[in-house]
Amino acid sequence: MHSLFTLPLDAVFQQFGVPATFIPQAGDPVEITVLSKQPDTIVSLGDTRIHSETHMFEIRASEIANPRAGDRLIIDGTNHRIQGEPVRDSARLVWTVETVVA
Repeated sequence: MHSLFTLPLDAVFQQFGVPATFIPQAGDPVEITVLSKQPDTIVSLGDTRIHSETHMFEIRASEIANPRAGDRLIIDGTNHRIQGEPVRDSARLVWTVETVVA
């Protein structure tokens, strides 16, 4: 059964998404579409503030059921390794993953 949000979500990924290859630590690579979210962040460390680039991507849960830290995304020839725990949205339709260029 599809959620009310599935069709509009698919349209957003189709319009704004970029192709990627998801490579799990165990298993075969999968061709998917991701949305790129790369906001700059300010990290505080004591009295010091460090500006860092972040690489975050949204992945439809219908394409990848359970991404994990250590899995990889290849996007435009760049290898991104998922770090930290992926987070799902409240409707459980989209994973947000933070990556580091590997």
